[in-house]
Amino acid sequence: MIMRIPLLAERLLFILVGVAGIVGVVLASTTRADAFEVAGRQPKMAWAAILFVSSVALLLRIPFVAWFGAVAVGIYWFDVRPQLKDIVQGGGAW
Repeated sequence: MIMRIPLLAERLLFILVGVAGIVGVVLASTTRADAFEVAGRQPKMAWAAILFVSSVALLLRIPFVAWFGAVAVGIYWFDVRPQLKDIVQGGGAW
């Protein structure tokens, strides 16, 4: 039983990050397209596609690809999304 804990923790982590990716797809899809351009990021639909494929890979636990998906979801949530949020809310200093 104790030997299963790391496996269960890994599965739970992949599910949580996969769900975060799905939420990211929705948020990226509802964000104005010009905000991505102003931020100097990939286009809106590119981010939506990246997050969607990443979420599928994470939820299906596709070996090796799921780790890249987790990194992509992390980049969106901790780098891209805060920058887009500042731009959309008018907090940018450009």
